[in-house]
Amino acid sequence: MSTDSFREMKAATELAAEGQLARSSTAGQASDGEALPSAGTGTSQPGSHPAGRGKKPVRRKGLSERNRPLWMLIPGGLLMFVIIVIPLFLGIYMSALNLDQYTLRKWVSAPFIGVDNFVEALTDSPLLHSVWLSVSYSLIAMVVTLPLGIAAAVATQNAFKGRALIRSIFLIPYVLPAFVVATVWRTMFQPDGVVDSALGAFGMDGGLWLNGPQTYWTLILVQIWASWPFIYLLALSGLQSVDHEVHEASALDGALWWNKLRYVIFPYLKGPLALAFLIGMLHHINNFTLPFVLFGVPAPADVEVLPILTYVTSFQSFRFGLSAAMAFVSLVLIAIPLFIYLRAVKLDDAETPGGKK
Repeated sequence: MSTDSFREMKAATELAAEGQLARSSTAGQASDGEALPSAGTGTSQPGSHPAGRGKKPVRRKGLSERNRPLWMLIPGGLLMFVIIVIPLFLGIYMSALNLDQYTLRKWVSAPFIGVDNFVEALTDSPLLHSVWLSVSYSLIAMVVTLPLGIAAAVATQNAFKGRALIRSIFLIPYVLPAFVVATVWRTMFQPDGVVDSALGAFGMDGGLWLNGPQTYWTLILVQIWASWPFIYLLALSGLQSVDHEVHEASALDGALWWNKLRYVIFPYLKGPLALAFLIGMLHHINNFTLPFVLFGVPAPADVEVLPILTYVTSFQSFRFGLSAAMAFVSLVLIAIPLFIYLRAVKLDDAETPGGKK
């Protein structure tokens, strides 16, 4: 036998041995339950494991692990239940009792009178007048602060020298506590104070600002000064969301400043200003510190807003059941614009492409 024939025989023997080893390995894998890929397709049969046998299979999360982040809401939920829900039900229960300085000692067993406190609050008390004062002064203050805040935001939107200082000065009324603002303005509105002296320099008589027919407008003036930076902040945040390309396109089209404000800037401010209007109205209606410190108690009838009336009824007249009924009326009054706003936001989201119908 020649050398070439011997080499060919040896190579054939090695190839046969390798084929037998491969067939044995394939049979062992099939016996372990793994299906072989079908010939010519390159895809595995149902029940086969994916490629990369060295990787561990992904473990599915259990129900408790998947809901674990919801457990973090328990402390906040308990706190809200203790601070908000329990006092709310206690207030509703108190509003149905004849609770005053005589029955306070045994208030749990005070006489149950049903809705008599609500009837008295709506018919024989200045509640409706206080509601009118709260809503009207809040509405006037918001109508004035809206253009002030928008004008300040537009004026400080673009960069200029000293812009940071101007923005800081604009925020001074907002960062000051309400009792500080009320104390400063109370000092300024005193007879022969800063306001009367300034008006006297122009030959004008200021009159009584804190106890007289001008108290209503005094409250509105101080509220405007204290709250307009809040509108300024939200309007400024809305202006920051306006795309720079929109400004460039309007400039190339030759849009005038009023058309630019009306058709370019104001559409971006609709959402932030609606939210600012709602929050401002609710804050003004519930504002107790400013009128309390500014005018004292008992306040003049022209500024006896709803929080002041509730405080006087409870802690000066000691009609705790009646004041609880007034507080519940105040809660309903606040819930109405809040519900309207949330409903409007929901409808707007449903009309947006991709929103839930």
